[in-house]
Amino acid sequence: MSTLDVAKKDFLDVRRAKIVWFVGALYVLFMAMLVYFGQNGSQEPNILNALWNLTAVGAMFIPLIALVTAYLAIAGERESGSIKYMLSIPNTRRDVVLGKFLTRTSVVAVSIVVAFLLGGGLTLAWYPDPEMDAFAIMTALTVVYALTYVAVAIGISAATDSRSRAMGGSIAFFFVTSVLNVFGPLQFAIDYVANDLAGLEISMYQIAFVQSLVSPTAAYVNSTALAFPEGFNTIPPDLPWFLQGETMLVVLVGWLVVPLALGIWQFERADLS
Repeated sequence: MSTLDVAKKDFLDVRRAKIVWFVGALYVLFMAMLVYFGQNGSQEPNILNALWNLTAVGAMFIPLIALVTAYLAIAGERESGSIKYMLSIPNTRRDVVLGKFLTRTSVVAVSIVVAFLLGGGLTLAWYPDPEMDAFAIMTALTVVYALTYVAVAIGISAATDSRSRAMGGSIAFFFVTSVLNVFGPLQFAIDYVANDLAGLEISMYQIAFVQSLVSPTAAYVNSTALAFPEGFNTIPPDLPWFLQGETMLVVLVGWLVVPLALGIWQFERADLS
């Protein structure tokens, strides 16, 4: 067997997980609601405002879709013992990790693309200026963002040997990188450590960059500058190069590659006896 064979078998399992499709359907519903309320009762509705609100919703909701879909991908099979059968077919351990990643990313990406296709259709019907270029960019950025959390969940799952540890690691990662980021404590913590304790006197822009390095959610929010015009809403018109959307996209790709590579490395070293 190979990576694709593992992915095909895994898809048969994940498609039966009702919680995965339920969470994905909720995101589709949020998309429809935000597009609808963005134009309801407005003389000059602007889809960019709806997309801006969707960024805030997605920053919290997308990680849940990804983590729920992927956190038990390998740890669940290790706890049940079925991983030994999969590796006896034979598959390499790298095939297992990459196959699981391919399946889970496909499921998550389909959920997001369906939501944006629905939102795009409603936008064309309800908005005088649908801004389809911004819609396409936001779709791509949101898919990449979701895949970073799938990679993290697969990495955690590959590095742990039980459901409880995989769940605990995923919840902890979500809380630190998403919840604390959205509500502010992560930024305050970086500021306190860098400026108050270390006395580095770094600027808020530099703090925002560090925040993006430790949180894919922060990198995603900053990357959306690619979809919105300069100075839109709270986006500063003179962002330094290290906070430009292109730089944040590179950071997101790093968040996709590094956790997956670490998961493969840890799984190849694991004792499965």
